[in-house]
Amino acid sequence: MEARAVTRYIRHSPRKIRKSLDVIRGEKVGVALNILHFSKEKAAYVIEKTLRSAVANLMVGKMDENINPETLDIKETFVNGGPPMKRFRAAAMGRAARIRRPSSHLTIVITTEKN
Repeated sequence: MEARAVTRYIRHSPRKIRKSLDVIRGEKVGVALNILHFSKEKAAYVIEKTLRSAVANLMVGKMDENINPETLDIKETFVNGGPPMKRFRAAAMGRAARIRRPSSHLTIVITTEKN
């Protein structure tokens, strides 16, 4: 069985989130949570929270069975760009400079099957 969790409108750029996602892709959930919990990356907190949500979604979906989170596999992880926030800052000679603050949408899919 599979379960997924999606976190939208994260205030980090997709490129920085992908750095942390590449480390945990294909790992067991227990190992991935351990890596993320002790990581110094700012995006690791959001990824860990989304991964815990996916585990909870799977457990709610299969209430009749005992599931050990240590045996679950991460099947798929990806991050897409969200809408950028557009801001303006004062520049030289009375001009305005545009600032684009990126956002991201994170998706994590976990499974009970062996790959």
